Amino acid sequence: MSDNTSSYSSFRRFLNYASPWKSKIYLASFYSIINKLFDIAPEILIGVAVDLVVQKNDSIIAKLGFESIQSQIIFLAVATFLIWAFESIFQYLYSITWRNLAQTVEHEIRTDAYNHVQKLDVAWFENKKVGDITAKLNDDVNQLERFLDNGFNTIIQLIVSTIAIGGVFFYISPLVASISVLPIPVILIIAFFFQKNLSPRYLAVRDSVGVLNNTIFNNLLGISTIKSFVTEKIESLRINKLSTDYRLKNKHAIKLSSAFVPLVRMGVLSGFLGTMIVGSYLALDGTIAVGSYSVLVFLTQRFLWPFTTLGETVDLFERSMASTKRILDLLDTPHEIKDSESAVDLTSYNEDIIYDNIEFYYQKDKPLFNNLNLIIKKNSLVGIVGQTGAGKTTIIKLILRFYDSVSGSIKIGNQNIKDIKIQNLRENIGYVSQDIFMFDGSVTDNIAYPSNDDDMEKIIKAAKQSQAHEFIEKLPDGYNSMIGERGQKLSAGQKQRIAIARAIYKNPPILVFDEATSAVDNETELLLQKALNIISKDRTTIVIAHRLSTVRNADNIIVLGNQNIVEAGNHDELVSLDGVYKKLWDIQTGKTSLD
Repeated sequence: MSDNTSSYSSFRRFLNYASPWKSKIYLASFYSIINKLFDIAPEILIGVAVDLVVQKNDSIIAKLGFESIQSQIIFLAVATFLIWAFESIFQYLYSITWRNLAQTVEHEIRTDAYNHVQKLDVAWFENKKVGDITAKLNDDVNQLERFLDNGFNTIIQLIVSTIAIGGVFFYISPLVASISVLPIPVILIIAFFFQKNLSPRYLAVRDSVGVLNNTIFNNLLGISTIKSFVTEKIESLRINKLSTDYRLKNKHAIKLSSAFVPLVRMGVLSGFLGTMIVGSYLALDGTIAVGSYSVLVFLTQRFLWPFTTLGETVDLFERSMASTKRILDLLDTPHEIKDSESAVDLTSYNEDIIYDNIEFYYQKDKPLFNNLNLIIKKNSLVGIVGQTGAGKTTIIKLILRFYDSVSGSIKIGNQNIKDIKIQNLRENIGYVSQDIFMFDGSVTDNIAYPSNDDDMEKIIKAAKQSQAHEFIEKLPDGYNSMIGERGQKLSAGQKQRIAIARAIYKNPPILVFDEATSAVDNETELLLQKALNIISKDRTTIVIAHRLSTVRNADNIIVLGNQNIVEAGNHDELVSLDGVYKKLWDIQTGKTSLD
């Protein structure tokens, strides 16, 4: 197995990640060690008690200076009480420390992963499944928390008990000790075998559950489509198939992990029988005291039996490390679009936007733009039109730095946007996407997003400018109406107008509308056209439109095609050219048939 995929590699990566909590890990480990030492002490006390009854005034306690039987019993009782008390105290301490540590790490790694995901490039999201990302942030993180909550302590206490009890055994009888430890190498070899074979199986399980979660997530998002096409049975079969695959992969792993304990039991049994038989002979011929023999018998089970839990621990370890690998791989995913070391905040965005010799492609063999040159004048209303796939939306994604051009530059005034801090750049651009996203909250929450200080006067003004005010007032609770997850209580046109109001409320110097009128009726589109003249006053406004009527009154209309700009001008100029724009216009106005 390669080091990149092994559980041990994932564990080392996790320890490196968890370095800020080293002191807490050490403290929790200390509590676990002390607790285990006190935990095995009662078995020793049993041997001491047997020794007291058999040896009386010659007992081990008597040699400590307690001559009378009464004083020995009192000493034994006090010692027993103290040992049990300290065992309980340290059990509480290790339990609360490990649990708090597990919760802290769970919180930190989930928030770190989420924050990192937010920084990743848009291109990364286009190649990933949301359900799988969600599984990593939730299920995988929870798997790690379960191991930290219990697995760490189990491993530590197993090591401590092995060393401590083994030391007692060798002190009492090296011969018996040697017999007792004989099964341990066999058990460890078995454990290593199982761990090595379980690791890829549980990694497959985690990948499988990611696919399952993603499919369920997407189906719930598209439930209306599923119902309209009456494909409930088809989708049920799809989920059943994926769930069956997940179950079979789990079954494959469980089949192997379940065989561990029975094999270990045989090893434990052999060690216990060996200790009992040999110890009995040694006690009968007086080589060891009866009390010492009692300690050996009682401790043998405490010595070997914990190895039966090794199977569960290995299982938990493998599950958690498979999840840990997925989480840490996510955290290690690089993002290319980020601030340069010399990036600055641009103080003025009231400048021309210049696309200079832009070359860009999504696929290397299929260039989208080839030496594209474009100047968007400050405080102008610019429309961008063209056939589907011509790159209209990409023009916007480049200015927002969702993508970077392969070559060439984009400038605001004289400042290359790659030298502007990304946060500062995006804060000054109001973006209305064609894929409208609404938050689960009120109308007010969505318009004022992300502000917490809702200025109702400003909110209403933005709603009026976006032609949303009238329908908002008709909602059950007006601006306080809850719109549901993803705005499902609103129509597509209503969501679009609220999204426009959100951009207006932001009041940026640059406004961008990507198919902002695609989901509104003709009457609302007419109102929005009029509103554009007001909205675009004293700011640069870029409107991507499929409906040419939306940008008819634009100061400049850019027509994209053939990897570049094919035409540019106002509506009247473009119509008079009798070119691409004229053909599109005639089709949309019904002057030319598509046939």
